[in-house]
Amino acid sequence: MDPVVLAIPLGIVIGLIVGAVGGGGAILALPVLVYVLGEQVGPASTASLIVVAIAASIGAGTLALRGHVCWRIALTFFAPAAVGSILGTLGNNAVSGKALILAFVPVMLAAATATWRRASHTVGDETGDCPDASAPQILVAGVGVGALTGFFGVGGGFMIVPVLTLWLGFSFRRAVATSLVIITLTGLVALASHLAIGASINVSVTVALAAATAVGALIGSMLAQRVPQAVLGRGFAIVVGLLGVFLLLDTLLLGGPPSG
Repeated sequence: MDPVVLAIPLGIVIGLIVGAVGGGGAILALPVLVYVLGEQVGPASTASLIVVAIAASIGAGTLALRGHVCWRIALTFFAPAAVGSILGTLGNNAVSGKALILAFVPVMLAAATATWRRASHTVGDETGDCPDASAPQILVAGVGVGALTGFFGVGGGFMIVPVLTLWLGFSFRRAVATSLVIITLTGLVALASHLAIGASINVSVTVALAAATAVGALIGSMLAQRVPQAVLGRGFAIVVGLLGVFLLLDTLLLGGPPSG
């Protein structure tokens, strides 16, 4: 099947996840681009930033209209995250595709574990108030998430939401909404860094995947208001965990990601 055509249903699925659980789309976008759509790892990591930044902006806009975004923390979080994303991008350019995948696997498994735990501690779907958070807390969290964004070419939402809920005391819904704003901002900075050092993408595949993901994100943000968040979180954790195991086995036993 033509990769451009195949990118459409895959993009909708990725967008549904981003819109519903506040991130995680790039954890799926990168393997989809490499293993299903035939992109090389380097260009795929850049394309995934475009795809997820667009999806996150759609989801963020929808939830911001409902008043769920904690703007002060989102904008404060963004500054150190932007710095971290630049540092991470430099690392991305210095390692091989196989090393990038191997480093990505433990991050995915940690994300799956954190997401499962977050879902298990979710009680109700109330929005709650925006919590107070100290500057040092936001600084450490922002730099760490930003570094992951730049290095792996991911939006960072799979780490931001657990950080906001478990460390900074956010309710689930506010964490999702605020995460999408942060993903959009940090993703754009990381994308600019990738392009500045000469990264390239397959334009037709990226556009198709990004457009479909935007549609999926819009649908996902609306469905998330009706589906129990614990169910969404646990389902996502299982998908990410299984995908992490697949990438590990493929890289170690089957030769790793395609080179062409």
